[in-house]
Amino acid sequence: MLVGYARTSTLEQEAGLEAQVRDLKALGCEKLFQEQVSSVAPRDALEAALEFVRSGDTLVVTKLDRLARSVTHMGTIIETLEKKGVALRIVNLGVDTGTPTGKLMLNVLGGVAQFEREMMLERQREGIAKAKGEGRYKGRKPTARAKADEIKALSAQGMSMNAIALKLGIGKGSVHRALSTTKAATA
Repeated sequence: MLVGYARTSTLEQEAGLEAQVRDLKALGCEKLFQEQVSSVAPRDALEAALEFVRSGDTLVVTKLDRLARSVTHMGTIIETLEKKGVALRIVNLGVDTGTPTGKLMLNVLGGVAQFEREMMLERQREGIAKAKGEGRYKGRKPTARAKADEIKALSAQGMSMNAIALKLGIGKGSVHRALSTTKAATA
């Protein structure tokens, strides 16, 4: 059985998730797991997919970065799949671990991907340091603070912090901080 897994990092990437789901269905995936969550957050749908697959199945993803956050994480996923007798297919790379060549290619490509990510992060840190030195770095614009009044209004209507976070597209912690600031100011 072909089992598909699709993921995007944010709710704003809805079109990307839809494209992955469309591609996985076109490839013949009979069961699909999908989620919109950061690669560093808990990924319940990925865990469910890994639990679901059985010997002889193939887990299919459209891109490697939709599946693993690092070479180590990829290794853990592959080890889990191998123990269960499940192959991994990465569509855009043409890699299928059901073959020895596919296993080799995945390890090589995973190493290159992690190297590139580390280089990108290093360039980003250098750019930020340079901008700070020149007084041009302002940091990320605070999105939750700009929505503080809306957070307070929704909370006053009895909406839960989780529901507010989902509605406004911000983190639950940001909602908690906005509401805590309100309570501290009135105390």
